[in-house]
Amino acid sequence: MCLTEVFGKCFGVKDDERTGSRRFFTENKIIKIRGTVVLQKRNLLDLNDLGASLLDRLHEISGKGVSLQLISSSNPQPENEMRGKIGKEAYLEGWVKKITPLTAGLTEFNVTFEWDESIGVPGAFLIKNFHHSEFFLKTLTLEDIPGVGPVHFDCHSWVYPAKRYKYDRIFFSNQSYLTCDTPESLRKYREDELKVLRGGGTEEFRKWDRVYEYATYNDLGTGRPILGGSKEFPYPRRVKTGRKPSKKDPNYESRNCIANIDIYSPRDERFSQLKFSDFLAITAKSLGRIVGPEIKGLFSRTPNEFDTFEDVLRLYKGYDKELAAARSSNSCCCMNLELLKEFFRSDGEKFLKYPKPDVIQAEEFAWRSDEEFAREMIAGVNPVAISGLREFPPISKLDPRLYGDQTSSITEEHIEKNLNGLTVSEALEQKRLFLLDHHDELIPYLNRINGTKTKCYATRTVLFLQDDGTLKPLAIELSLIHPYGETHGIVSQVITPAQEGVEASIWQLAKAYVVVNDSSCHQLLSHWLCTHAAIEPFIIATNRQMSVVHPIHKILKPHFRDTMNINALARHILISQGGYVERIVFQREFSMEFSSMTYQKWVFTEQALPEDLITRGVAVRDPDEPHGVRLLIEDYPYAVDGLQIWSAIKEWVHEYCSFYYPTDESIQGDTELQSWWEELRTVGHGDLKDEPWWPKMQNLSELTQSLTTIIWTASALHAALNYGQYPYAGYHPNRATMSRRLMPEPGTKEYTELVEDPNAVFLKTITSQLPALLGISLIEILSTHSADEFYLGERENPEQWTKDAAALEAFKKFGEKLKRIEDRMMEMNTEGKWRNRHGPVQVPYTLLCPYNLPSYPMGLTGRGISNSVSI
Repeated sequence: MCLTEVFGKCFGVKDDERTGSRRFFTENKIIKIRGTVVLQKRNLLDLNDLGASLLDRLHEISGKGVSLQLISSSNPQPENEMRGKIGKEAYLEGWVKKITPLTAGLTEFNVTFEWDESIGVPGAFLIKNFHHSEFFLKTLTLEDIPGVGPVHFDCHSWVYPAKRYKYDRIFFSNQSYLTCDTPESLRKYREDELKVLRGGGTEEFRKWDRVYEYATYNDLGTGRPILGGSKEFPYPRRVKTGRKPSKKDPNYESRNCIANIDIYSPRDERFSQLKFSDFLAITAKSLGRIVGPEIKGLFSRTPNEFDTFEDVLRLYKGYDKELAAARSSNSCCCMNLELLKEFFRSDGEKFLKYPKPDVIQAEEFAWRSDEEFAREMIAGVNPVAISGLREFPPISKLDPRLYGDQTSSITEEHIEKNLNGLTVSEALEQKRLFLLDHHDELIPYLNRINGTKTKCYATRTVLFLQDDGTLKPLAIELSLIHPYGETHGIVSQVITPAQEGVEASIWQLAKAYVVVNDSSCHQLLSHWLCTHAAIEPFIIATNRQMSVVHPIHKILKPHFRDTMNINALARHILISQGGYVERIVFQREFSMEFSSMTYQKWVFTEQALPEDLITRGVAVRDPDEPHGVRLLIEDYPYAVDGLQIWSAIKEWVHEYCSFYYPTDESIQGDTELQSWWEELRTVGHGDLKDEPWWPKMQNLSELTQSLTTIIWTASALHAALNYGQYPYAGYHPNRATMSRRLMPEPGTKEYTELVEDPNAVFLKTITSQLPALLGISLIEILSTHSADEFYLGERENPEQWTKDAAALEAFKKFGEKLKRIEDRMMEMNTEGKWRNRHGPVQVPYTLLCPYNLPSYPMGLTGRGISNSVSI
C-alpha cells in the first residue's frame, strides 16, 4: 500500500468535480513535522576551496541558509498543472554551531516544518542552498507523519548554491512508482526532473550541471579516428561534455591540458571526496615508484632495459632508506587528511617500492611452467578468451578475398604425441581440445602494428584437457602477413613444448608472444570495451528516461557508481592519443581503432555468462544442471564461481521485478521502461541498433535477463577482469603487453644469444623498462579497492533505499546467498582436487569472492566484487 492510500484512510478522500481527480481533505490543521537532514559539508582542508566552510558560515549568519519545502503527494493543484501543493519554507537549524569536520564526514541537522494536514502526505521536497558552496545531501527523514509514521528521502546528491540552477532541486521519497502509478500531484514533478537531466542546450557544461547527453568518442585527439557514429568505426556512446570543437578539426571535441583532470561528468557521477583522495594518493604513490629505477637506469650500460630477472625482482625489494627520507622531507601541510592517510598507510605498502605480486609470492619462477601458462586462461585475469576447438585444424573467419588463405599450419603430427594416447578426432569428439585464438582479430592490423617499434605475431594456441582437469598447451602458431601482402595470406611457424636446450627457450618465447597478445586484448577488449565502454550508455539512458522513483532505476543505480568519472579520466589520460595505453600495449596508436573492430561483433545477449560460455564452446546446455549449462572444463574457476554469482543475481532480479510487474502487459505498458530500452538500443548502442539479437523488452523473462546481464557486467565480470591485474600482471614478465623483436632465426647473432643467455633474450623481447614500469603503476592503481567501496549485495542505506518491504526482504536474501556462495568458494580453494584453483604459483582463485576480508577491507586484495565499474 502506498503512502497516499494510507493517508487517505486516515483523513478521507473526495472527488474533484472539475478534474475528476481524488483529493484528501481534513480541517485546516497546522502541525509541526520534525525532520533530520544528513549531509556532508565541504571540509576545512579541501584542496579545491580552503575558504568554502568559512564563507558558508558567513552566509548563514547573514540569513542566507538552506531552505526546504515539502510537496504534497496527494493534493494536486489545478492552477499549477496538477502539481502537488508546496508547503512553507523551513531552514536547517544550527549550521553555524556544527563544527565543520577536517575530513569528509557526515553531519546531522534538524529541520522543523509547518505543515497543513489538509495538504496530505509529503511525497517530495524542494531544497535551496543559499550558501557560498555546495554540500552533499545524503538523506532527509521526516518523523511521525500522522497516520503514516516516518517518511524517508534517499537523496545522495550534491546541491550547489541556488544561483547555479535554472530550476529548483527536488527530491522524492523512497516510495517506488511505476510510471502509471505515480500520484497525480507528483507526475509533473517527475516529468520536469527528467527534462532537466536530458538537457538540450548547446553550452559547455559546468561542474554543477546534471545533464546526461550522448556523444561519440571524438575527444581522443585529432590524430585518431572518431569512434562511434559510422559503419567504419562503430562504438558505444559516452556522456557529452559540451566542450568547444577543436580548432584543428571542428568534428572533434577540444581537450583539456593533460594536467587538468576536471573532465565533465554529471556531478552525482563523480568520485566522492574520500574516493578522489584515495585515487590521487595511490596514483602519486604508484607513479612515484618509477623514479628510482629510471634514475638508476641512467647509469646502466643498458638503459631502459631489465638485464636479468633479478633486476625485475628488485622492484619489489628494499627502499626502506628512501622511504624514510621521503617521509622526513615531504611537505604535507596543504594536503587533506584522507590523502595523507593513504600515503602513509599501515598495511605494509611502502611508498617507494611495489608490493610483491601474488604470482611470485610463493615461488619466483612457477609462472613459467606450462601448467600455469594454461591455468591462467581459465583462472587468471582474462578467463573469457579461451574457446572450445570444434574443427581441426583451427579455421579463420576472415574474408579470403581480403586476407588470402588463413588456414592454420598446426597439424595432427604437432599435437598427437601429447594427447595421452588419443587421436585428434577422438579428442575433438570428447571435447577435450581448446583454443586461445588471437589470430583473426590481429591479422587486419598486424602489418601496421609491426610498422611501429612493436614486433609481434598473431597467435593461436591449442590446449588439451588432461585427466586431472588441468590444461596442457600442445602447440603455438605464430603468424605474420605474407611478404607479398595481405591478400597472399600468412606465413606461420608452429612451436611445440620442449623442456631442454634452445628448443625450450624458443618455447618460452612463443608463450611470451601469446601472453603479449592476450594481455593487450584483455586490456582493450575484455576490460575496457566490454565493461567500461559498454556500460556507459546504460547509465546515460537510465538517468534520461527513468525517474529515480522508478523501481528499475533503483535496482540499477548502485551498479553505475563512479563509472562515468573513471571513464572520463580514461579518455583524458589513458586511451587518448599519446596516452598511457598507447605507450604500454603493442597495438600502440591503433589501440582504440582496434577495439572498435571488435565492437562490430559485440552482442548484448552474449554478455550473459551462460550464453558467453556456450558461445565460446566451453559449456553446453543441460537442463539437469543447476545453472542450465554443463561446463566442459569442470575445474574452470572463473566459470564455476561466475555461474554461482550469475544465478544469485538473476534470482534477486527476478524476485524484485515480479513484485512490480505482475503481468507482461505491465512491462509493455510502462512508458519510461520502454523509452529507456528504445533509447539504449537506438542511441546509446546506436551503431548496432538494427541487430536482430536485441531483446524486445516485452515480458518478464526479457526484463530479468537484460537486467541480470547489466548487473553482471558492471559488477562480477568487471571484478574478474580488473582486480586480478596486479596479482598476476604486476610482475610484468608473466603478463607482458608488448614485444619488440621477432623470434630469433638460426644463424643470426640473436639466435646465438638465445643459446647462450635465453633469459636476457626473453627480457629484450618483451616490454622494456619504462613502459613496464608505467604498466605496473597503472594496474596497481586499477587493482586497488577504495575505502568507500560498496560490494555486490551491499548498498548505502540498505534498509531505506526503498519503502517496499518485499524488495528489502529480497535484497537481504540476495546478500545472505552471496555469503553462502563465498563460503563455498573458500572451501573449494582448500580442497586439493581442484588444481586449477591454485596452480603452480599457489594463488587461490578469489577474484569472484563477493567481499573483502574484514581485516583487509581495501587496497590490493585480489577479491571483492565491487557493485560497479568504479576504477
